[in-house]
Amino acid sequence: MLDTLPVIVMQPVLEINAPDSFALWPVAEGEPFRYLALSGELSYAEVGTAVMRIAQCNDIDPDPNAGDDRPPRPADPLGSLLHGLLTFDGLFAAGGLRVADSCTGITFLPGCCNGLEDWREWCTVVDGSGPVSFGHDPDPVAELLGDTVRLVVDVEQSDSPVIELPAMELRDLLDGVERDLADFLALAADWARRHLPNHAVSVTAALARVLALPTPAVPSGR
Repeated sequence: MLDTLPVIVMQPVLEINAPDSFALWPVAEGEPFRYLALSGELSYAEVGTAVMRIAQCNDIDPDPNAGDDRPPRPADPLGSLLHGLLTFDGLFAAGGLRVADSCTGITFLPGCCNGLEDWREWCTVVDGSGPVSFGHDPDPVAELLGDTVRLVVDVEQSDSPVIELPAMELRDLLDGVERDLADFLALAADWARRHLPNHAVSVTAALARVLALPTPAVPSGR
């Protein structure tokens, strides 16, 4: 029997907008704007790219006038970049879940301002709690209709492409997303031990929070 590739693939993706230069740790080369699928199969350079981007998403100065009582930003470049990641209660990671239908060629992407930290909101789609939006420009929306989940690529377009799949298949896909994120987090914990040894525990805990996962143990050796 021949193996067949899955028709519909769901992946947790991080929106990458890499700067021209970055020297705090090795990062992967690539297009300035792209989506990086997170999994345990990434290279260390790709993990470095992901950690860089998540840190940048939270790289905001404390604002005491807005009730922000976080400590001041450190002066050193590394401490400065990691400050938001390590001190914010509500972390943000630009991205979300990407769904691709290899049969039709349609891809459902997270919109602007959607965050990977909210990926578990997809569970409410399966629960039938009503339409769930995942950002804007485009405006992707998912909704349960009977036993079928309907993914509208851009609800603002009357002729928007649509992906349809059984609700039970979506549950299986979300289980796969959780495995991909857990595998990435385990890899990132080892990466942090190697590249950020003085911050490995705190960075790993922060990544676990932004991915809505339990914090793994940071490896103590190779």
